[in-house]
Amino acid sequence: MPSHLSADRPAAQPPPRGPVDALISQARRLKGDVDAVRRDSPADEADPRERWRRALCDLALHQLDDLDRHLAQLRDDPLPGPSAGDRAAPRRDSLLSRVGSAEWNLLTDEVSWSGELYRILGRDPDAPPLSLDELPSLVLDEDRPALTAMVTGCLVDGRPIDGEFRVPRADDGVRTVHMMGEPVLGADGGTVSMWAVLRDVSELRRRRREVSETRDSLHHHRHAAARTEHRLAAELQAAVLPPWRGSLQLPHNGPRTLDIAAAHVPPPVHAPVGGDWYDALELSDAGTLLSVGDLTGRGVGAASGMAMLLGAVRGMAMTGTEPGPLLACLNRLLDTAAQPVLGSAVCLRYRPATRSLLWAQAGHPAPLLFRGGTGRALKAPRGVLLGAASGSAYEQAEETLEVGDLLLLHTDGLVPGQAGAAAAHRLLGLAPGLAGARAAQDCVRAVIREFGEGEREDHACVLVARVAS
Repeated sequence: MPSHLSADRPAAQPPPRGPVDALISQARRLKGDVDAVRRDSPADEADPRERWRRALCDLALHQLDDLDRHLAQLRDDPLPGPSAGDRAAPRRDSLLSRVGSAEWNLLTDEVSWSGELYRILGRDPDAPPLSLDELPSLVLDEDRPALTAMVTGCLVDGRPIDGEFRVPRADDGVRTVHMMGEPVLGADGGTVSMWAVLRDVSELRRRRREVSETRDSLHHHRHAAARTEHRLAAELQAAVLPPWRGSLQLPHNGPRTLDIAAAHVPPPVHAPVGGDWYDALELSDAGTLLSVGDLTGRGVGAASGMAMLLGAVRGMAMTGTEPGPLLACLNRLLDTAAQPVLGSAVCLRYRPATRSLLWAQAGHPAPLLFRGGTGRALKAPRGVLLGAASGSAYEQAEETLEVGDLLLLHTDGLVPGQAGAAAAHRLLGLAPGLAGARAAQDCVRAVIREFGEGEREDHACVLVARVAS
C-alpha cells in the first residue's frame, strides 16, 4: 500500500524492531493468561453465567490473536509493496487474508488494490480494481447509502472514513468489512487521492453477537429467577399470615371481645417481599395475643425467617409465655441462626376479664392508643432489636383499656418517608376520623386510604384492635 501522505504530515516511519518484539511478547503472555482463565472456568453449558464468561474469554483471545498477528506483520513487513500478487498466497486463516489496502488517485483515475483486498471482497484477482463509484455495487443494498456517504464525506469534506459495510459472497455468505481511510491533500489543499485499509471483521462481529446473546440470555435467566423467587416469597407470606379477612372477634365465646382487623400494605411498584407480619391469636385462658413485627432482608429468605418467628410466637404464647420472656426467646432464636439477621417486634397479651394489656417490644414502634377522639403512643418498656445482643432481657408494661378504646400496631414504612416519632405523629393525626369508625376494619381502611395509596419503597403491616365490649 502506498505511503499515507497529506499536505501537513510526513510519511509515518515504521517503529524499531526491538519495541515491536517486546509488544509481541507482552501480547502472547496476555493470551496465555486469558487462556488459563478460560480453561479454569467450569464447562457448564447449562449455566448462562459460565457460557457468558467463556464467550468473553473466546472474544478476548480472538482479539489478542489479531493483535499478535498485526504486530508480527509490522515487524516483518511494515510497508508491503504494491505487487502483492508476486508473493505466495497467504493461508486462508492468516492475518493477510483479513486485511487489505487500496488507493484511488483522483488525478489519474488509477486504482491500486492489494491482493488481500480481492480475497476479502470476493473478487477475481485478474479483474481490474473497482473505482469509488463502482465500489458500492459490491455491498448489500441497505449498506450502500452509508458507504456512499462515507466516501463523499472523505473526498469533499476531508473527513476520515471509519465505518462498516456487508459484502455478499457466493462462497461463504455475507462478510462484514470494516473500512478506515483518509484523503491525501495536494499543495492547494484539494483532495488528490484517497487511501483505505479494509479488514474482514466477520468473525469478530459473530463472536460479539454470541457474547451479546449470551448476556441477554443471562439477564433473562436472572429476571426469570427473580420473578420465581418473588412468587415463592409472596406465596409463603400469604400462607403464613392469618387467613382471616375483614374483622375478627376474639375471644370467640367471651362476653368481652376485641374487634380486630389487619392488612399487609405492599408498595405500588414491584418490590421483593419483606419480613413484615401481623397476628392475632386466641389463647387457652380466653386471652388474646396481638403481635406485629419485621425481619430484615427481602425475598424467600425474609419470608421463611418471618414464618419461623411467627410460628415460634404462636407456640410460646399457647404455653402461657408472657410478652417479655417471649421476645427474649425470639432473640435467642435469631442469635443462633445460620445467617445473621435482625428483627423488631411488639407483643401484647390482652385479658378480657380485666381489660388489661401486658406488652413488650423489641426495637419496634410503640402501639398507639386512641380514646375519645385523641391519641397517644404508649410509653415503651426497654427492649433492643431481636438478634442485636445475646442474652438481652425485655421489660414489660401494663395498660388498662376501656370500652371503645382503639389500639393501632404497625411496622416501619407504613407512613412513606417517615419513621419513629414523625410517623407516629402522622398516624395520631387520624384520631378524629377513627373516633367515628364503627368497626376495626373501617379504621384499617382509613389508614390505608391515607398512607397506603401513595409512593412507598417498602412493605408494611397495620393491625387495629378495638375494645368492643
